Amino acid sequence: MSTPMDSAGRIETADRQACIKKLVERSQGWDLIVIGGGASGLGIALEAITRGYSVLLLERFDFAKGTSSRSTKLVHGGVRYLAQGNIRLVREASVERGYLLRNAPHLVRNQVFLVPVFSAWEKLKYITGLKLYDWIAGSLSLGSSKLVSREATIQRMPELSPAGLKGSIEYHDGQFDDSRLAISLVQTIWQRGGDSVNYMEVKNITRQQDGTWVVDVRDHETEGAYQFSGKTIINATGVFVDEILRMDNAAHLDSVRVSQGIHLVLDRRFLSSAEALMIPETSDGRVLFAVPWHDKLVLGTTDTAISNHAVEPLALEEEIRFILDNAAKYLVRPPVREDVLSVFAGLRPLAAPANGGIKTKEISRSHRIVVSPSGIFTMLGGKWTTYRRMAEDMIDAVEKHNGQPATRSVTANLPVHGSVSAAAVDFNDAFYFYGSDRNTILSRIRNSGKPFISEAFSVHEETIRWAVEQEMARTVEDFLARRTRVLFLDAREARRLAQPVAQVMAALLGREATWIGEQVAAFENLCDSYLPAVLLD
Repeated sequence: MSTPMDSAGRIETADRQACIKKLVERSQGWDLIVIGGGASGLGIALEAITRGYSVLLLERFDFAKGTSSRSTKLVHGGVRYLAQGNIRLVREASVERGYLLRNAPHLVRNQVFLVPVFSAWEKLKYITGLKLYDWIAGSLSLGSSKLVSREATIQRMPELSPAGLKGSIEYHDGQFDDSRLAISLVQTIWQRGGDSVNYMEVKNITRQQDGTWVVDVRDHETEGAYQFSGKTIINATGVFVDEILRMDNAAHLDSVRVSQGIHLVLDRRFLSSAEALMIPETSDGRVLFAVPWHDKLVLGTTDTAISNHAVEPLALEEEIRFILDNAAKYLVRPPVREDVLSVFAGLRPLAAPANGGIKTKEISRSHRIVVSPSGIFTMLGGKWTTYRRMAEDMIDAVEKHNGQPATRSVTANLPVHGSVSAAAVDFNDAFYFYGSDRNTILSRIRNSGKPFISEAFSVHEETIRWAVEQEMARTVEDFLARRTRVLFLDAREARRLAQPVAQVMAALLGREATWIGEQVAAFENLCDSYLPAVLLD
């Protein structure tokens, strides 16, 4: 299949207006319409396209707007799942972690972790468990776990409190940039001939007498209304799957339980080591991570059952306090809320268990595929690490249910857009996540002769232009939250950048001055929800 690019090598379908025009002019429907542009939906769309199906993906906000941009930034087998005895999930995730490292080396890397131990029993318990973790991963293991002496632990991680410390266990897992992986997947879908558009909300779905589906869609940007048809509907909307299913059956009962996890972002002075810290047992029996990411430190996460979920979830006071209190037990310099640069919350869509009383932290992170009586396929549960396997299982299920000939998955060996040799990636380079596009962007910056809008976060007029022209960024939030990660790394700096970014985007998108004011006001309000001092008020 030819890559839909223009003569300058740009992805034509990143032009949103041209993309919608193409959809409207299409005379036939699609084999599959995927609803949801997070990890699950993007993975499913790419899986289907590479098996020869025509696919339309619709996202009502921006790609990875929800849970898929708010992870702990780990591609991991799941040490905690091992403690729960879920060997199958650990093996599956470990294998997928290896595929991700191979297919997206510009976004995924081997991260060394230290687990502090305070007794001989802990040393034995954790080294045994982590050796098992290595063994389960097999040839896709990222490195062997080993004991580290007290002296070496303190030398390698000087900000770790030495009180009672007996040493540590070193183990290896993966780290990545979640929303940047989502954007790479979108670009790969475009390059493979798929159709994927953001800010297109599904308002209704109807099955026709011939078995096809008609989807009513509203364009959030223009308020235009459209109808698209497809042979199969796949619901990959995460915590919002039940909303889609109720469009088809108003009596549908909830199929997911929602759990909230938050993360606090600190300056690296709290843990300057290139190695990450894993606290194996917090006061509520969970694990807590302190992970270096984009020259900041991410602390998380929590697991709080939520009854009412929102597009922009807010961190609860007790969650912020929980992370700060548990981190304080292990760090020489205990962080306080005034030290927090940003706090972000994400929602986990967990497949609801038969026993409604089970705690969310005990619900399996395995995925499950269900088919409604009318034939809507829905993905429940899952996590970023296993997104590719989830997608493979979904297309297998569609083919089996619809009586179609089975096709072979090729995505285990499919590099995503931007993929380069791992040896060519320098994760200390501020532009590393652009991968194969990095040199083009740097050349544009040099040739522009213009200064950076923010040197600290490498924000330049040319990086904004690239996001608009190549990555379908439509709002200030799209750029500062997901094309770059400024909002997640430093909400105050993101707030300062709103005005200059809006001005550049307005010129690129042909917007009026009123759009600039609306964008700045909306984004400043969003920034406030990422600042713990404001949340306290």
